[in-house]
Amino acid sequence: MQESFNVKQSLIDALKECGAIRFGDFTLSSGKKSSYYVDIKKASTDPVTLKKIAREASTVIRGMHVDSVGGVVLGSVPLATAVSLESGLPLVLIRKSDKSYGTGGRFVGDVRQGSKIVLLEDVTTSGGSVRDAIEAIRSEGAIVEAVLTVVDRESGASENLASLGVKLVPLVRASQLVASSE
Repeated sequence: MQESFNVKQSLIDALKECGAIRFGDFTLSSGKKSSYYVDIKKASTDPVTLKKIAREASTVIRGMHVDSVGGVVLGSVPLATAVSLESGLPLVLIRKSDKSYGTGGRFVGDVRQGSKIVLLEDVTTSGGSVRDAIEAIRSEGAIVEAVLTVVDRESGASENLASLGVKLVPLVRASQLVASSE
């Protein structure tokens, strides 16, 4: 238990050190107000923090028995790529819509009937942004049982994803970030 706490605290410290966590008055994309902002893009561009995220996520994923890791274009691409490299699992990228040129399609990577894909998210609030990706993957006959998020803002994503039969697995909860800053 102590090791898990130390790993989580190390990740929280890394998120703060790279500038991914800021405190103040912010308006979120949902329009809601918040006293803190989580910018995982900052963490994704910092190799030390990205490696910590990838290691922790890979450790969690090892117990899930999945075939590949997925990320929604564009925000989750660096995270999913780093986790794919760390875990050795194939990568699947999910576009927001079908590409009408080149080879077309909505997916980069293999999405096959019966394959199990864990999706990676940077920050979850309500879970709405990943919902469409889950439905697209399932429409191809693949299975999504879990979404791994770096930070869960604890604003309904867990419950909303549970209604789809999907478990939200946070590396860090917002309450842990805030508590460690007080």
